[in-house]
Amino acid sequence: MEALIGNACEGGLVEALNTRVYGNGTQTLVLSHGYGSDQSVWHYLLPCLAFYFKVVVFDLAFSPNVNPKFYDPNKYSSSVGFDSYAHDLICILDQLNATNTVYVGHSMSAMIGCLASIKRPDLFQHLVLLSGSPRYLNASKYDGGFNKEELNTIFNTIQKNFSAWVRAFTPVAIGVNNSHAIAEFEASLGRMKPEIALSVAKNVFLSDLRRVLPQVHVPSTIIQSKKDVIVPEFIAYYLKKKLGGHARVRILKAQGHFPQLTAYRLLLHVLKKVLVLD
Repeated sequence: MEALIGNACEGGLVEALNTRVYGNGTQTLVLSHGYGSDQSVWHYLLPCLAFYFKVVVFDLAFSPNVNPKFYDPNKYSSSVGFDSYAHDLICILDQLNATNTVYVGHSMSAMIGCLASIKRPDLFQHLVLLSGSPRYLNASKYDGGFNKEELNTIFNTIQKNFSAWVRAFTPVAIGVNNSHAIAEFEASLGRMKPEIALSVAKNVFLSDLRRVLPQVHVPSTIIQSKKDVIVPEFIAYYLKKKLGGHARVRILKAQGHFPQLTAYRLLLHVLKKVLVLD
């Protein structure tokens, strides 16, 4: 497996991150998953979206589908961790010769897309930020998400009893009594190596990307469930206010952090409106 060196893109990243392309549309649409899941989280949306677009899906470096040797904690869990994910995304798009893409990023991938668009705005035509937050830790100017005590409990439990944490966290994240969605996310999250899961959790929950939002000038649509314990509704409006480019908010009449699993028909309806597919 060839690795990334510095800011250069080496060959093999498309294969290493299990990149797949569906559909024969003229425009590229990228679907990027969040923490604990993998590219399969989009399976309800793929058939329809592939009818209109050339759809690109891939696994982030922490995914259990990726060779664990690929995940370098110094690269992906440091203060520039999100930059490394953004760099991976840019490299994949370059290797696929994709430009002016529509990017749909779920949860942490929403911020990965924002960072990538700052570095290479030519690659993106529109950003769709699904259940995404620039910060998960409480702060004086951003009162929401988890507090320090809650995060310390999460980190300690992951470290001491990962399987128990997975069982407890999964239904909270799904947010509705949907046994299929709960089982799907639990299976994906539970396949992560505990040390990688802890490393990524710290990077996600302790990162603060609020400062970069004014630098995002690619037009954006923020899609957020009405009730989401992990990312409260008001964060959608915070993003709209802080993003540097045109942004609009679409609130789903749904609950939970994974509408692509629990309210996929509603999400698809909104996406078709946003992307002018009707």
